[in-house]
Amino acid sequence: MAEESIGIVGAGIVGLAIAREITRRRPGTRVVVVEKEDRVAVHQTGHNSGVVHAGIYYKPGSLKAELCTRGRLLLREYCKEHDLPYDECGKLVVAVSEADVARMDDLHKRADTNAVPGLRRMGAAEIKEIEPHATGLAALYSPVTAITDYTKIAESFAAEIVKAGGEIRFGFPVTGVREVAGGMELASGEERIKVDKVILCAGIHSDAVGRMAGDTAEPRIIPFRGEYMLIRPEKRDMIRGLIYPVPDPRYPFLGVHFTRRVSGDVEVGPNAVLAFAREGYRLSDVSMADLAGIASWPGMWRMALQHWRTGVKEMYGSFSKRAYMKEAKRYVPEIGAADVVRAGSGVRAQALDRDGSLVDDFRIHRLGAVTAVRNAPSPAATSSMAIAEHVLDVLDGKAT
Repeated sequence: MAEESIGIVGAGIVGLAIAREITRRRPGTRVVVVEKEDRVAVHQTGHNSGVVHAGIYYKPGSLKAELCTRGRLLLREYCKEHDLPYDECGKLVVAVSEADVARMDDLHKRADTNAVPGLRRMGAAEIKEIEPHATGLAALYSPVTAITDYTKIAESFAAEIVKAGGEIRFGFPVTGVREVAGGMELASGEERIKVDKVILCAGIHSDAVGRMAGDTAEPRIIPFRGEYMLIRPEKRDMIRGLIYPVPDPRYPFLGVHFTRRVSGDVEVGPNAVLAFAREGYRLSDVSMADLAGIASWPGMWRMALQHWRTGVKEMYGSFSKRAYMKEAKRYVPEIGAADVVRAGSGVRAQALDRDGSLVDDFRIHRLGAVTAVRNAPSPAATSSMAIAEHVLDVLDGKAT
């Protein structure tokens, strides 16, 4: 019997985790990962803040809630086994207004349902015990929330795949996914790779690549740039771990927060502004084709009409450090615009339905020989190893 072959589009952390899981669960399978860049983890994985989420935010019963819980445990063990950085520095979700406190009550119930380990509520004085320079009326404290380096994890996954006999082919931008006699074909210009099955993990390009394979147009990916500030060295020790706001339930974004990195740096951010290109890491990055795709999607205009005020506020913060830090100072008053410098940015692949709804949960579609990961935003990096298990269960008919 000929060996089974599976092609995976995308060498971000999710695609690599799936490829690794295939080599473990289906030894002897030919695995080919194709990636348009010259290395792994170039886009969302490589611009990730490095946070390992504990499952506080996600709707109970959702794929996010289930896979984040499982994924955190798998990731912690993986980092331990492979001597990769993993620091359970803890997270405070801080309420600074009475409205925040009311929303935090709902968040606490959700986190309890998701069995977030060690979570506890604390008052203003207790906040100071965890983060001496933070301020607030109340907070939720998650001691198991951690930080890591997702690029190093992705590189480790890639090394395991190659060691197991898999192939990672760089410089292969997919231009076609089609069914052919006896299997599927991945095309990149004149190059062709024939496989039995295909798994699409194309991140910011997931909708476009999905349509190549015959998937629906919905949801459409709308790129949002998240910009970070870096706290100057003389003040970065004021932040011990992670300090987050109580999130606005209308949005899948978590709001500007303070994040300690495994490098010792401390970032503030990200904001969320519409990017003018799918890979629009800078304001000057503009793609007319991408803009046309954004403008042609009915859901974009429906979302814009509903949330334009928030969009204007976020854009203003993008241009003004003082405006950017105004919100952050509510949580750590001693760190202001003079204490930060502009740092890097990332692009979030935000899925948007035709009716203007911001898609929150993971979406994974099965189309015959093609499995498409159509929406995998945060906490996808945390959940990557559990997403891989789930996708293999879908392939085996054990999950939908």
